[in-house]
Amino acid sequence: MPQFPSTPSFDLSGKRALVAGASSGIGMACAVALAEHGAEVTLAARRTGALQKIAQDMSARGWSAKVLELDVSDIPATAEAVAQNGPFDILLNSAGLARHGKAADTQPDDFDAVMGVNVKGAYFLTQAVAKGLLDTGRPGSLINISSQMGHVGGRERAVYCASKFAVEGFSKAMALEFGPLKIRVNTICPTFILTDLTKSTFEDPGKRAWILDKIKLGRPGEIEDIMGAVVYLASDASALVTGTALMVDGGWTAD
Repeated sequence: MPQFPSTPSFDLSGKRALVAGASSGIGMACAVALAEHGAEVTLAARRTGALQKIAQDMSARGWSAKVLELDVSDIPATAEAVAQNGPFDILLNSAGLARHGKAADTQPDDFDAVMGVNVKGAYFLTQAVAKGLLDTGRPGSLINISSQMGHVGGRERAVYCASKFAVEGFSKAMALEFGPLKIRVNTICPTFILTDLTKSTFEDPGKRAWILDKIKLGRPGEIEDIMGAVVYLASDASALVTGTALMVDGGWTAD
């Protein structure tokens, strides 16, 4: 019989995953995807009430889920929380903030708020999880939810685009630094995803038409579209993937 190669495993059993921004939307879906494939998931966000309900529902399905109050914009508290509850083999950071508007109208407070969460918070959260792996000599997979807007411009999204371009940059640099230590760093770049936060955008006929015109597959994204990407990057199936951006954008950035 010929000796065929074996498909790498998507099984995450025995892995500990930290999911930041897990209280709703993409973060919640990613937590479910990781738990469904065997990971022990720690749900993290500022709103622990929502997390408790999600954790209960996940536990009822036989999945492992814990709750951790975490505000990624509070750098010292985040570092302490990760150190006390880690090390984590997997990071999925979905914590994010958007304040859209015309570039000419951008206020310093809005700029600082978005950068404080999307860049500074993401950077030091990724650093904190990486330190736990470095201290224990463990490999790992660190994933930041970025955006297609980290690769292109967008209407009334100058600050948001700036923040996501920065996430792409530091993720690539960290991938270079941590690669020899078997710690992988990647981003997932979704297009517009149907969530409560984007509802108002899709209710605007002009904006909806712009979005659907740019997405080559002719439909907006749904949270389920992100789940497979997360499992892939978290698992051994992507063992040779680091420093890359996985586009889940329906072809938006193809032209």
